[in-house]
Amino acid sequence: MSHHVSIIAYDGLCTFEFACAIELFALERPELGVHWYSHTVCAIEPGPLRARGGLTVQVPHGLDALDRADTIIIPGWRDLADVPPPALVEALRAAHARGARICSICTGAYVLAYAGLLDGRVATTHWHYLDDMRARFPDIAIDTDALYVDAGRIVTSAGSAAGLDMLLHIVRSDFGAEVANRVAQRLVIPAHRDGDQAQRVARPLPTTGVDTIARLMDRVRETIRAEHTVASMAAEARLGTRTFQRRFKERTGLAPLGWLVRERVALAAQLLESRPQLAIDAIADLAGLGSAESLRRHFRAHGLAPPGRYRRQSHERAMS
Repeated sequence: MSHHVSIIAYDGLCTFEFACAIELFALERPELGVHWYSHTVCAIEPGPLRARGGLTVQVPHGLDALDRADTIIIPGWRDLADVPPPALVEALRAAHARGARICSICTGAYVLAYAGLLDGRVATTHWHYLDDMRARFPDIAIDTDALYVDAGRIVTSAGSAAGLDMLLHIVRSDFGAEVANRVAQRLVIPAHRDGDQAQRVARPLPTTGVDTIARLMDRVRETIRAEHTVASMAAEARLGTRTFQRRFKERTGLAPLGWLVRERVALAAQLLESRPQLAIDAIADLAGLGSAESLRRHFRAHGLAPPGRYRRQSHERAMS
């Protein structure tokens, strides 16, 4: 049986967040060659439900449909001070107790907080509401600068668009990097932004009409095996070293070498999944990480399984 995703709907529905969940989990994707998700949309109250933008939504299922959910998505919430209905709270607590994964987008974290499912956990929400959440729920360890936080069976994301990063992270966890990358290509969004990338990143428009940092990033990806240093990248961007580091951080939220390592780790993970005949040393070399030992060290630092186990797990996912 496929992994079943239930998407919560409510009166006052946050339209963008809801659409993100529908786009990721409700569309059939036969081109991926995997047993894709099944889904239901579950209303927490009688409809038709009003959605932002003047829309109305008619939902065929109620909260009883959560009983068979492997993953539950809460796409935002209508009002920070609105305590969720007791039936929803109890349904979420029961789902969590039986092992379901529950994920919130943006202010959907408030639903989890009111249900007590974030107490003692690390979580996040949109940066605009962080102080409010801290004041209302002092038992939550709030990460003030994360795009999303994966705390095991509870996953929370920052503002609306960061929900897409979180949902792709879920796809990557379930199906591996190759499938997640192909889904990202269909959505025309970055394939991988780590959860601990900054929420608030200054992104000034380039004054010359050319985004030199973005062009440099593309060139580095094309030559990722080369020995790139801060000095060499700054020279290619025709910037002084300090200016380059400042502008790179403003553009991406990451230091240049930190970004480079993450690009290499992501490529190595994709190669482990898609090139089973390649030795791990060869993959480390192709990804610019030098050796199998270096690859293992960087995988460990990024919270990934050792390369050999990562490859076996990706093969098991593909066969299931």
